[in-house]
Amino acid sequence: MAVSLFYFFVYPGLLFMAVTGGLLSWYDRKITARVQFRKGPPLLQPFWDFLKLMLVKETILPRQGSRFVFLLAPVLALFGATMAGLFILLPLFNIETGFKGDIIVIFYLLTLPSFSYIIGSLASGNPIAAVGASREMKLIISYELTFLLVVAAVIMKSGQEFDLNSIIAVQQADKPFIGSISGVLLFIAGLFCIQAKLGLVPFDMSEAEAELASGIYIEYSGPPYAMIRLAKYIMLFILPAFIVALLMNGMTGGIGVLWLILKILALVLLVTLIRNTNPRLKIKQASSFFLIWMNLLVIIAIVLNAFGL
Repeated sequence: MAVSLFYFFVYPGLLFMAVTGGLLSWYDRKITARVQFRKGPPLLQPFWDFLKLMLVKETILPRQGSRFVFLLAPVLALFGATMAGLFILLPLFNIETGFKGDIIVIFYLLTLPSFSYIIGSLASGNPIAAVGASREMKLIISYELTFLLVVAAVIMKSGQEFDLNSIIAVQQADKPFIGSISGVLLFIAGLFCIQAKLGLVPFDMSEAEAELASGIYIEYSGPPYAMIRLAKYIMLFILPAFIVALLMNGMTGGIGVLWLILKILALVLLVTLIRNTNPRLKIKQASSFFLIWMNLLVIIAIVLNAFGL
């Protein structure tokens, strides 16, 4: 029990993911600043932002709606992100536990933060938040199918292995899946899926600060919003780590730790550059992008994989 609690709360759990995610958030903001010819924030700025929300800002509850559900949603989002991250990082860091990292379980846990934001925004009773929730639901329907197809294709490439340990082991015994044509196509589709899961431009229509004044988060403040920010920090870390585990060989011993860090930094760099070089899409455009083009890309990858490419 003590070991399990250590894994969940310390390493590679909540504390480790929160610190790493905060550092990656600074990395993301620093790159954004450089692209825009600004200096950017200091290293600890994401942590100060979190502490200010948690310790200084007050929680303002909406008059209408369900206050209990409104406050519960950020807790569920943080729990889902932490559990998904734990099940991704344990196999990725070669930590032996009873759980082998079933990627179907991980897939569903990764959807929990987005659904929590929807529930919380609807519970606020704010019509603007309801518009953001409607957009988020449509976006989830679009990209989750693509993400599921990417996971299914990885299972096929690994010889019908469903646990993350075995998928990483197959790649380390042969070569990373991204080293094939089908793997490159899956990487492209997976990259856009994590862009949408993170709610970043061009897929930030549910938040859309200029249109909806933060949309699904409009009523959140203080500690509840701090938990949402923390869940986003964690997702910024674990989603690239998941792609690394699925397609990029995971982590090997020795220099593999440094190589893993470089791969995650490279993925966050790509996500940040996409965010800073594209305009926001309309929800119809985003749905068409995933339901037609990204699904087609993954299907082509599955066909190529059948031919050993």
